[in-house]
Amino acid sequence: MSENTTEVEETFETDADGVAYTSESAASADTPARPATIAPAGATGRRKEAVARVRIVPGTGSWTINGRTLDSYFPNKLHQQIANEPFAELQLEGRFDVIARIHGGGIAGQAGALRLGVARALNAVDVEANRPALKKAGLLTRDARVVERKKAGLKKARKASQFSKR
Repeated sequence: MSENTTEVEETFETDADGVAYTSESAASADTPARPATIAPAGATGRRKEAVARVRIVPGTGSWTINGRTLDSYFPNKLHQQIANEPFAELQLEGRFDVIARIHGGGIAGQAGALRLGVARALNAVDVEANRPALKKAGLLTRDARVVERKKAGLKKARKASQFSKR
């Protein structure tokens, strides 16, 4: 493999007071141009019948869901990954503590509701820095799919009784 090395020349200039500064900005590829703001925020997330009220505060990355930890509330790693997706997208793991109250629905719906609540709370913290990445990943969109209602004359939403010719 060939190495791509580029040398950046830094030119130092002095202002009227004689203070030296560079005209080149030292921007690295893995950090955003502007550091993300760390502040408390809250939001609500919904999916199917589940509703999650989420509050994020600057901290060490601990999760409290209905008084339990993330591991004990969602033992399935997939549901933990779904809930943690907004932090992973913004590379903010371990920067916020999450306190959530979830009710209604099943496990998957609750994990989806928690993900939307966390994404909305992160969006509320710093709209200019966080919104484009969250929007591009589709984390700010509410999943509008719900169970279809039962129709009159049918056994379920679409299931009819078996047709008998005679």
